[in-house]
Amino acid sequence: MAVDGTVFDIPETQENARVFGYPGSRPGTYPAFPKARLVFLVEAGTHLITDAFISPYRIGERKGALKLLRSVSDGMLLMWDRGLHSFKMVDAAIKQKCHILGRVPAHVKFEVVQTFDDGSYLSWIAPDGKSKKKGATRIPIRVIEYVVEENGIEKVYRLITDLMDIAIFPALLLATEYHQRWEAENTLDELKVHLNGRKTPIRSKNPREVVQEIYGLNTSIIWAIQ
Repeated sequence: MAVDGTVFDIPETQENARVFGYPGSRPGTYPAFPKARLVFLVEAGTHLITDAFISPYRIGERKGALKLLRSVSDGMLLMWDRGLHSFKMVDAAIKQKCHILGRVPAHVKFEVVQTFDDGSYLSWIAPDGKSKKKGATRIPIRVIEYVVEENGIEKVYRLITDLMDIAIFPALLLATEYHQRWEAENTLDELKVHLNGRKTPIRSKNPREVVQEIYGLNTSIIWAIQ
């Protein structure tokens, strides 16, 4: 499973603008349309969207992603990109009993507790301030580092996972499987381009119908308005 997000331009009406809001813009410029944010949970192999969360633009993807953890379960492998990395995401996913495989931003540092034979290493992730006040403690995780060449430039990828058995889940296998997360991007391409069939994706002029229309773009989305 993979979690990802996108935004939709929606018609500029007073009600849409009031509910969904505008993105920021450079000084002296004005955004053309209000935007609705969509965060979704998708099965990488089939592109089946199993849950989704629609919100005003000002609500970030991390909050929406946390909402979608209601739909993961035991035995799933949940993947996310570095923009969704947080202690809360790791903690909530593990409490749902699913396994995790997430990319980590470059500025996040990890202590090397133990190095494994496949080059990965044991470390831990510390709770944020709010989580710590609620009694959360650090969580053991495994870190996998590898290099990918993109257009002749080498980029370092770092993944974290709760899968500790290197015999069953070697670093090379997990690094290879992580790139299935890009199937979420292909799902977005299908949703917003190939299945769209019109130049203006969202046409509704009031917020309730905007939400209905976004969900209606793909009948496999479970109705999950909060």
